[in-house]
Amino acid sequence: MKPEGINHRPRLFSPVMVWFLITMILANTASRMVFILLPLYMRDELGASISEVGLVFTLANILPLLLQIFGGWLSDTIGRLRTIAIGAVIATFGYIGFAIAPSWHWIILALLLEYVSGSLVGPSFGAFIADQSTEDNRTRLFGIVSSIYHVVGIIGPLLGGYIAFNYGYQPLLTLGAIGYGLAAVLRIWMATTPRFRGKPIADSHQLLTFDGFRRSIGIMAGMVFGGGILTWIFLTDGVRDISFNMINQLEPLYLADIGRLNEQQIGSLSSIFNLALALLMAPAGWLASRIGERLSIAAGFLVQFIGLVVFLLSARFTGFAAAWFILGLGFALVGPSYDSLISKAVPEANRGLAYGLFWTSISLVALPAPYLGALLWDRFSPRTPFIITTIIVLVSILPVWTKFKVTGPAKAEPLAAG
Repeated sequence: MKPEGINHRPRLFSPVMVWFLITMILANTASRMVFILLPLYMRDELGASISEVGLVFTLANILPLLLQIFGGWLSDTIGRLRTIAIGAVIATFGYIGFAIAPSWHWIILALLLEYVSGSLVGPSFGAFIADQSTEDNRTRLFGIVSSIYHVVGIIGPLLGGYIAFNYGYQPLLTLGAIGYGLAAVLRIWMATTPRFRGKPIADSHQLLTFDGFRRSIGIMAGMVFGGGILTWIFLTDGVRDISFNMINQLEPLYLADIGRLNEQQIGSLSSIFNLALALLMAPAGWLASRIGERLSIAAGFLVQFIGLVVFLLSARFTGFAAAWFILGLGFALVGPSYDSLISKAVPEANRGLAYGLFWTSISLVALPAPYLGALLWDRFSPRTPFIITTIIVLVSILPVWTKFKVTGPAKAEPLAAG
C-alpha cells in the first residue's frame, strides 16, 4: 500500500502540491514573525533571564521527542494531509498562548502546543514531497519547494520586526495567532476534501495498532542505527544540530547586546538569510542532482563555516548581513541533498516514519543544547557557544566526504498492517 498522495503526475506541481505549499507559506510566515523575536519578548516583556530563555526552549523540545516518531507513523497510516491538519489545530492554541501568556513560565506550555505542529507536520512535509516525485527529479523538486517555502523567511521576520519595533510585541503575537489559525482552517479543508486526499488507504484502521507501531519502529530503528548511510547522517547532523541549537535562541540576544541592533534590524537579518535560501535552493537542488548529494553537502558545510567566521568577526549590520547571506548559501547547498538522501534510503511507504524517527533521534541528542548554550554564554562569554559551533561545522566535512555514499535505492519491503 502506498502512502497518501498522487505519485504519477507528469506535472512537477499538482493542484494538491500548490495548495499544500500555500498553507505551509501562510503558517510559517506567522511562525517566523513570532519566533525570531520570541527570546527578546521573553526577556524584555516577561522578565526571563538568558539562562531561563535557554531552559524554556530545552524543556519544550522534550515534546518533539515523544511525538515525531508517532507523527511520522501516523502520516504513513491515516495520510499526510490529515496528520498535518491535526497538528495545525493543536498548534493554533500555542500561538494564542504566546499572546496571552502572563509570565515567561507560560511560554513553555505555549511552545509545547506549537511544537505539536512540527512533530506532526515535519515528517509529513518531507514524505509528501517525496511521494510527489521520482528518484530522478526528487532533489530538484526538494530544491524548488524549499525555495518557495523560504519566501516566508523573508516576509515573516521583516513583518515581525516592523510590527514589534513600531507597535510592540502584543500586536505581533496577535497577528501571528490569526495567521496560523487561518492556515489551520485551510489545512482542515484540504484534509476533508476528497480530491486532495487522493486514494484512501485500504484497511487503514488495521494499521492503527500498537503492534504495527512497534514493528515499524523496530525496522526503521534498525536502518537508522545499522551502520549504513542513515547512521552517518544521524551522527553528523546530530552533532551539528547540537551546536546550532546552542546558538539559535541566543542569536537575537547576541545581535541586540553585542551587535547593538534593534528589533527591525534583527528581523531584516533573518530575512536576508531566507532570501539567500529562496534564491539558491532551486539552483542548489539542480547542482546536487549533477554533482551528487555528498559533494553538495560537504561544500555546504564549508560555506556555513565561512559564514560563521564572518559572523564572529562582524561588529556592524553590514557584516552580520553578509554572514547571514553566506550562511543561507550554505544551508541551501545542504538541505535538498539531505532530504533526497533520506528518501532514497528508505521504502516509499515508510517515509513519514523515517523522517519522524530520524528527526526524533537528532532532537534527542540536541535536547540540552539551548540550555548548554546559555550556560556557556553566562559562564564564559557570549561568543563561546558561537565559536564551538563554528569548529564543529568545519570538522563535520570529513565524515560527509568519507561516509555519505548511496549504493542503491532502498530494498526493504513496505511494512504490512499490524
